[in-house]
Amino acid sequence: MNKWLLMTYRIPREPSAARVYVWRKMKQLGAVAVQDAIWVLPATARTQEQFQWLATEITELGGEATYWLADIVSESGDPPLRQQFEMPVAKAYRDILGALKRKSRDLAALSKRYQAVLAQDYFQSDLGRQVRDKLLAAREGGAK
Repeated sequence: MNKWLLMTYRIPREPSAARVYVWRKMKQLGAVAVQDAIWVLPATARTQEQFQWLATEITELGGEATYWLADIVSESGDPPLRQQFEMPVAKAYRDILGALKRKSRDLAALSKRYQAVLAQDYFQSDLGRQVRDKLLAAREGGAK
């Protein structure tokens, strides 16, 4: 994936709930903060729509928001931007796999957690497919 969406925004300091709301929304999307108020997501139709909605919400909260479509020309970050998206997703998938090994596991809760992580898995990791397969196998095993 070579294209990225960047969003900058400004929100009044008070009430602070608006700032917290936007921060939580960015985290829910799996966005990465590249600087204080500059967030990035891989450019997809879904992420563009999400940023469009969030920009509208920021405006309704009395703030300003702008988002751009961009290419990385040179990258010196450590870790590289793509890895900043992949690492937390891989950790979450490993956590789900670990929970699936327990005898007392809540498959419904793990499936819900998987869906949340899948929504942030912008690069369709192999580990995500493994988690899906193990969840399906666990469901089928429990249905017998």
